[in-house]
Amino acid sequence: MQNLLPKIKITKVADTTANGFTTINSSVIDMSGYESVIFFCNIATAAANNILKVQQGLVSNLSDAADLLGSGQSSGTSDEVVGVEIVKPLERYVRATVVRGTSTVLGEIYALQYNARTQPQNSSLTGTAAFKTLVSPIEGTA
Repeated sequence: MQNLLPKIKITKVADTTANGFTTINSSVIDMSGYESVIFFCNIATAAANNILKVQQGLVSNLSDAADLLGSGQSSGTSDEVVGVEIVKPLERYVRATVVRGTSTVLGEIYALQYNARTQPQNSSLTGTAAFKTLVSPIEGTA
């Protein structure tokens, strides 16, 4: 049997943001030990200029951040979750950036890292995410 949670790491990298036009940068994710990452969030207002994109760099604070070619993803309808998956980034540090060209509320941004070189992973971090795995659970009070 293969359980998913021990093989992935989920991190909240930005909080919900009030209606506005400012560009939002997520926390930096260190890809050391991981092959791939998916960033995803909710963009409340669909617009071609409201996009989630990914940046990478060699410096841990991403002072050298550069956009990844083709990573821009806009929502097709309002209140849609958008995501970008990066497989084998060429530099160690990555982050999500949401450009808000049209005023919109932005939901929390999450990073899901996977294909870890070591397992198990722990995604249950206080104040970020809480998960559990149930194997063949019986019916009863949740």
